[in-house]
Amino acid sequence: MKEIIRKKMAASPVLRWTVLGLVSFTMLTGYVIADVMAPLKTLLEQQLGWDSSDYGLFTSGYGWLNIFLLMLIFGGMILDKKGVRYAGVLSVGLMIGGTLLKYWAITADLGGAVSSFSIGGHSLFSVKSQVLYATLGFAVFGVGVEMIGITANKAVVKWFRGRSLALALGINVAAGRIGTAIAMFGSLPLARMTGNPGAPLAVCLLLLCIGLLSFLVFCVLDRREDRETETLPGTEKEEEFKLSDIVKIAKIKAFWYITILCVLFYSAVFPFLKYATELMIQKFHVSPGFAGAIPALLPFGNILLTPLFGSIYDRRGHGATIMLIGSALLVCVYTLFAIPALTANWMAVVLVLVLGAALSLVPSAMWPSVTKIVPYRMLGTSYSMIFWIQNWGLAFVPLLIGVVLKNHCIAGTVVIDGVVSTRYDYTLPMLIFAGFGALSIVFALLLRREDARKGYGLEKPNDELQTNSTTKTQIP
Repeated sequence: MKEIIRKKMAASPVLRWTVLGLVSFTMLTGYVIADVMAPLKTLLEQQLGWDSSDYGLFTSGYGWLNIFLLMLIFGGMILDKKGVRYAGVLSVGLMIGGTLLKYWAITADLGGAVSSFSIGGHSLFSVKSQVLYATLGFAVFGVGVEMIGITANKAVVKWFRGRSLALALGINVAAGRIGTAIAMFGSLPLARMTGNPGAPLAVCLLLLCIGLLSFLVFCVLDRREDRETETLPGTEKEEEFKLSDIVKIAKIKAFWYITILCVLFYSAVFPFLKYATELMIQKFHVSPGFAGAIPALLPFGNILLTPLFGSIYDRRGHGATIMLIGSALLVCVYTLFAIPALTANWMAVVLVLVLGAALSLVPSAMWPSVTKIVPYRMLGTSYSMIFWIQNWGLAFVPLLIGVVLKNHCIAGTVVIDGVVSTRYDYTLPMLIFAGFGALSIVFALLLRREDARKGYGLEKPNDELQTNSTTKTQIP
């Protein structure tokens, strides 16, 4: 079955890039909140009495609803059925609601209350109520932020099909990294200045409301563009998404190679950021006030490199090879992080910068490559399926690392800002991340082989494939 994706004629370059800016800014505001608590692990332990397991549970909550209730899959189907405007407003609303619950939990005085869960009178486990409510808020937020991610991607594809698509998607990804950088740089200093771990959340909530306004402006422009396009001579309405399309997507072997590569790669990067600030303090002896600045170099590198690599993919191709190189860099970075003798500050900076290059390489090629494999009408659902599986890694790898640290990596105590804190040996967690990178290499090689067999064009330039007004995508 073949679908011809036509090039929109009515959108001017100025309007296209304006739309990209509006959508990307909204996504940026969500990504700030996604990582705003990452630099605060030690502060949460000191002020709220959390431990590594509590923190690991909290960070894992990001994917609970997306994974177990399939909310992300439903979000993708809503996106394909209702369109980018409806899905975007819904996703921002969920982010605001989840952030409000998380803020209340972090700042409320719950008096050390504990929530217990039991079946048939037998206690299964107990968790601090504050941790539970914060985790639930993060779970609701996670539904919204993942949904805005796939919505932003589909909106960019809608406006940039056939015109610098990988560059536009790279800029969109870079906007999310700016959000991460803002969180890593600003969260800990603001919390320490105010003495309140909830203060960064309050600021980010205000920023998210501005992001909602930005998306509403996009909705006005997008609606106007749709109306103008419908009046063009020869315009045909694209085939609508059907539930049976999920089966068609599931039959594409290359889709699964990209999906598994995605979950392995991101599981080695974003969970690392949740613990990176503490790693800098405890292994590299960076002062707490500056510790978040080193991990923040990672997303700042993405801001420049992701659009650059996307532009290279547009003009020269080699998408699968770019993903392979990025995966190999992961193994190098985490293997060096795992060596106990490497404790120099400059080494930490260099490794984070190289990790940032890897995080620029893979997404710059991955998301445009999906558009070569899956038709546009199925794009929201295909992205949601990828994000859903990715969320398994984002949910359980931080929990895994928290449990590993608590049970296998305690190496005594250390005084941080005059407070005695638990000291952790991060060698084993770094080796776990290196293992994810090694598996990513395997699936990047499988993807290259499948592309050679099926001719998706992943190694060919995007601009070459999307000449004139059409691109053809094959579906079994």
